Amino acid sequence: MTKKTKKLLILYFFAAILVVSIITVKIYNKPFINIVESKPSLSLASEALLSDFINDESTANTKYLEELIQVNGTITAIEKGKDGNDIITLGNENIIGSIICHLSKNEENLKTGQEISIKGICTGYLMDVILVKCVIIP
Repeated sequence: MTKKTKKLLILYFFAAILVVSIITVKIYNKPFINIVESKPSLSLASEALLSDFINDESTANTKYLEELIQVNGTITAIEKGKDGNDIITLGNENIIGSIICHLSKNEENLKTGQEISIKGICTGYLMDVILVKCVIIP
């Protein structure tokens, strides 16, 4: 190996370390989103959200992924998560799939069949659309 090649390898190595460091600092310092006080970027019915993911997942990912969205729908199931907070399912018996909403805190007066509005951050789709850090909108 020549001296010039060694210098280039060392330069590329330090450039890669610099890029990784910058990305790590940006991710670590990502601002916290206050779900309760923040305005959702989109508001739609649960059937429309689910339909978008079923019809074209890649387009829906670019539109909804990591976005704060408000969803209106009917509760089909309520269960406890591993962290003790409620997980509610919004859906419709006529559509395969549902919207799984991980609540930030437990809600007292939720019942299956109830119509609600909820906002949370969409994290993706795997037969169900997942929303995290959800809060019920009164």
